Amino acid sequence: MAGIFRRLFEKIVEFYDDICGVEWEWASLDSAIVKAPKGGDSTGPNPTDRGKSGVKRHIMTDGRGVPLAAEITAANVHDKRAAVPTVDAIVMRAARGPRRPKNLCLDKGYDFDDVEREIRSRGIRPHIRRRGEEHRGCRRGRARRWVVERTNAWHNRFRGLLIRWERKGTNYLGLLHLACAMIALRHTM
Repeated sequence: MAGIFRRLFEKIVEFYDDICGVEWEWASLDSAIVKAPKGGDSTGPNPTDRGKSGVKRHIMTDGRGVPLAAEITAANVHDKRAAVPTVDAIVMRAARGPRRPKNLCLDKGYDFDDVEREIRSRGIRPHIRRRGEEHRGCRRGRARRWVVERTNAWHNRFRGLLIRWERKGTNYLGLLHLACAMIALRHTM
């Protein structure tokens, strides 16, 4: 697909930034595992589905839940391996300079010193729930991680993303970028 849908995603996010403004104060990052019955590249045994073939979508959103970055890996790749590449994949034009969120909300799957160090080195303050930590309500203000969960649910409404039927990972990633562009466009209306 030669990156056409990624460029479209980039342009729509720029349009969204012009109309509404990307909410850079808080961002969220999470992943979702999807079945891939036909297999193909960028798939692996799903640890939550008896080792059947699957793929993992990694999504980073702004404070409103609009996708800013999307990557895929095999289902058996740990979240920590894709955290930094997803942060580096933010789609914003170079003319505006490197745009990064100030704070990034992450779940327990990212609770590793190297992930925290790499995110801090990019000028982002990570907010990671620690392993073994009991769930408690928000300390200050509103909850922030739910927006990425909602965005993952929106992705599941796109039939081509709910189950990966494409054997080529680039085709599935192109569809993911197209869905991200459609979600961003909906937020401008």
